[in-house]
Amino acid sequence: MDRRDFLKSGSALVATASFSANLPAQQPSSMETGRLDLPVNRGWLYSPRVVEGAHERTFDDANFEKVVIPHTNIKLSWHAFDDKDYEFISVYRRHFKLPPEARGNNIFVDFEGVMTASTVYINGKKLGEYKGGYTPFSFDLTPHVDYAGDNVLSVEVDSTERADIPPFGYQIDYMTFGGIYREVSLRIVPQVFIENMVARTKNVLAAPRLDVEYYLQNTGYPTKAITIEATLLHGDTSLGTTKHEQPLPAKASEPEKLTLSFPSIDKVELWDLDNPNLYTLRLRLLHGSKLVDEQTRRFGFREAMFTDQGFSLNGNIIKLRGLDRHQTFPFVGQAMPARVQRRDALLLKHQLHTNIVRTSHYPQSRHFLDACDEIGLLVLEEIPGWQHIGPLPWQDISVDNVGRMIRRDWNHPSIILWGVRINESRDNHDFYTRTNALAHQLDPSRQTGGIRYFQESEFLEDVFTMNDFGWPLKPPIHGKYLNTEFVGHTYPVKQIDDDERHREHTIRHARVHDQLASNPQYAGGIGWCAFDYNTHYDFGAGDRICYHGVSDIFREPKPAASFYMSQIAPEKAVVLEPAFHWASSDEATHFSIAMVCSNCEHVKLAYKSKDKGDWVQVAEGDPDRQQFPHLKYAPFSFNVADVKQDFGDLRIEGYIGGKLVATKYMSGQGVDQKFVLLPDDAELMADGADTTRVVMRVTDEYGNIRPYANDPITLTLEGPAELIGDNPFALFGGHGAVWIRAKESTGKVKLTAKHPRLGEQAVEINIASAAAERA
Repeated sequence: MDRRDFLKSGSALVATASFSANLPAQQPSSMETGRLDLPVNRGWLYSPRVVEGAHERTFDDANFEKVVIPHTNIKLSWHAFDDKDYEFISVYRRHFKLPPEARGNNIFVDFEGVMTASTVYINGKKLGEYKGGYTPFSFDLTPHVDYAGDNVLSVEVDSTERADIPPFGYQIDYMTFGGIYREVSLRIVPQVFIENMVARTKNVLAAPRLDVEYYLQNTGYPTKAITIEATLLHGDTSLGTTKHEQPLPAKASEPEKLTLSFPSIDKVELWDLDNPNLYTLRLRLLHGSKLVDEQTRRFGFREAMFTDQGFSLNGNIIKLRGLDRHQTFPFVGQAMPARVQRRDALLLKHQLHTNIVRTSHYPQSRHFLDACDEIGLLVLEEIPGWQHIGPLPWQDISVDNVGRMIRRDWNHPSIILWGVRINESRDNHDFYTRTNALAHQLDPSRQTGGIRYFQESEFLEDVFTMNDFGWPLKPPIHGKYLNTEFVGHTYPVKQIDDDERHREHTIRHARVHDQLASNPQYAGGIGWCAFDYNTHYDFGAGDRICYHGVSDIFREPKPAASFYMSQIAPEKAVVLEPAFHWASSDEATHFSIAMVCSNCEHVKLAYKSKDKGDWVQVAEGDPDRQQFPHLKYAPFSFNVADVKQDFGDLRIEGYIGGKLVATKYMSGQGVDQKFVLLPDDAELMADGADTTRVVMRVTDEYGNIRPYANDPITLTLEGPAELIGDNPFALFGGHGAVWIRAKESTGKVKLTAKHPRLGEQAVEINIASAAAERA
């Protein structure tokens, strides 16, 4: 379907902003490969207010602040700030010179995400406004650039909550922040170029086929025909090439859809959760022996579908177990680079052991999705919105969001479902007929869902996706039924809450998954939510935080996270995690049930007598099948009411097949013993944006968090980097985190953190050289 069909299908392009799925490459390429993709993330100049004449080429911007993209329009604390602080209009300027080989080619600027409305100028010429903060957009600079001299790209960024743009128009339970918060690039392409492409895999379980759908745009290339060459790659190995001559589409402002097929594919390695095999499709345009344009896309061969018996991946029914994710972070909102976005996927897969994530409530960073592809984490991706549906022009933008989301992400094998309703909105037949029709037209290979909170809803999608915060859950009313939110706002929990509340939090997540396991018509469940997040004043806990996560806003797990951790086969990882704290008289004598989340078969608890120094067994037992009869790895519940006043350390032992496989100790001293710093990475790139988290913890002698430690930590940073975070930083729940962002020079960075009683800790991070930007 070309762009003309796209318009007829019920979408509306917004203003004059076009869209290309040709997202910027990690490194600039050479025109010898047919195009140049030039990142332009460094060297931006920023003003937090609109200045008269700021879009003119000759404007004196010496007083503007130098910034690097991703950029937030204002830095904030991690909580208790006014959400109106980031709602203002700002200006970004970027000077650039085009390389000599750009002459005679088309020049586009590609924005991956700007919050919320962007009015773009080149050399003083207004190109138009794009309305939307979560979807990519492009503008054609070609008629207005100076191929030999200095050019100025200027963007007026409106970060207010405008009622004409989804998700706004009423209240929303999350913050959107502001700024150019995703990457920007210049795309220099020949007069005929590949605007987009998608790999369509078919019949992968029997006789795999690969069809290629590609979009050519001709702006005046002087020939009547061109050769299309497609190559399938697995790593560096070519698995085959197909080539044919193609009549060139007529000169037009919109691309034309064309297709080709590989004649045969002998054998493929499937993409699945444990073996996320990825292939690369390379498409070349050739005029004789001359390479005109080239594009690559990564994809996977897999069959993914929701059935009446549950979700099937490559013919195997898999019970989905996941969490919802907001893409926001403390201090800078959404303005985090690739490394930090990817880290969330790693935490969800390898720490929390989920198998699916929902990108609530908007399309999220391509870097996050790339990581999901690479590690085998399934994704439900949805359009921007929260409960409110605006008038027809608002709906037109939302339908356009469907198209932009799908055309950006249709090659990701991790994505198994398109969310094409506004989260928790009421029915709207005409609107949702349009969103579903467009999704099915653009991507017939994937099913659609629509996140609702009432079962009486009109069912226009393929999968009935349902937020159900009640207990017990409502029974499935359709064969293809997926629970997409539960627990969450009905039981928010802070790290500083007592053990009774943490235990109940854990139970609520576990019992939902237990019910989901009881009926194959439940495809599974995605809990609300992975990480605490910033929200507006009329939601959350009164400090601009929703404490709904199984991990906190710093990505540190709460006890309820232990349940998700434990739902993995022990041959992959043995998990033995207490869903409680130890070391206070209240904990030892005033609660009677201790919960341990584990995939072991048998668990023993013992405490060390202070009087005698001996280990005294408190309890032992098997998984709690009475409370959780359907879970494969049910939590353990122990009565510890008989613990005496002379208790000391606690020992927890896990057994499989009668053999001890894991032991965990918890201190009974009730003393803050250690202060530790834990960086996620030892090296960053000197590109001005690369960032890593550094976690601060106060623990007992065994490494367990001391949840009531709230000490002020004084931070000192030396070297070519900046600190993202409060300084001093007050620990919350015994821990917290800051981020270190590299500057644009190499060297060693040293972060020193001083605890008022436990002394100093320091970490060093190497800042390595990064490729220069050419424009």
